[in-house]
Amino acid sequence: MSLQPILTAGLPTQIHLAVVLVAFAIGTWNLVRPKGTAPHKVLGRVFVLLMLVAALSSFGIHALNRNGFSFLYLLSIFVLITAPLAWWSARRGRIAAHRRAMIGLYVGGLWVPGVLTLLPGRLLHRALIGS
Repeated sequence: MSLQPILTAGLPTQIHLAVVLVAFAIGTWNLVRPKGTAPHKVLGRVFVLLMLVAALSSFGIHALNRNGFSFLYLLSIFVLITAPLAWWSARRGRIAAHRRAMIGLYVGGLWVPGVLTLLPGRLLHRALIGS
């Protein structure tokens, strides 16, 4: 394991990784803890904001396609649409829609791209496993 690939990555990548790691921890916590409590609501708002920052910062990462957009940007667009909808659903008391959106954010916005970052040649693969 080596932090060198992360330390030499660009600032958008470093911001993205830091935000995603915190969002993953908060998202996991909120999924397993009681719902509707004050901590759940506060952490849920923080999670949504972190996911928005993660999605926006991803547009500054061009590791897969140096000249344009990668298919992974579709996941960022998904997050940019779903995060506000999840928050709005909770505010409107549409708990089932809120639950679906938040689980979608957690899985589609964190797990799917997280697994893809472990593919050979990707930054986290180099950092955690080596080249």
